[in-house]
Amino acid sequence: MRVKKGVNAHKRHKKIIKQAKGFYGQRSKNFRAANPAVMRSLASAYVGRKNKKREYRRLWIARINAGARANGINYSNLMNGLRKSGIEINRKMLSEMAIYDAKGFADLCEQAKKAR
Repeated sequence: MRVKKGVNAHKRHKKIIKQAKGFYGQRSKNFRAANPAVMRSLASAYVGRKNKKREYRRLWIARINAGARANGINYSNLMNGLRKSGIEINRKMLSEMAIYDAKGFADLCEQAKKAR
């Protein structure tokens, strides 16, 4: 007895059409148009998750650099000084300090200047 795949194909098609909700025109209704659009969108979403991490790191570095320059030191020397003085703090927290805790950030800058 042969196996017919109608039920499984229908499930698979429904899954793709559900993922294509909100796409323009036939891409949201027709499986043959929706399938490549969904595959491409999933690939773009994967890449986007990686790019988001890069973008946030760039933002944090820009903020730290701005705060550091306001305290008379550049980003590179600040990070080098912090590393030499044994202060381990990540860039996200440094950028938050530069914005919301200017005095604490200034203290870190002074320590980094001494350690250079």
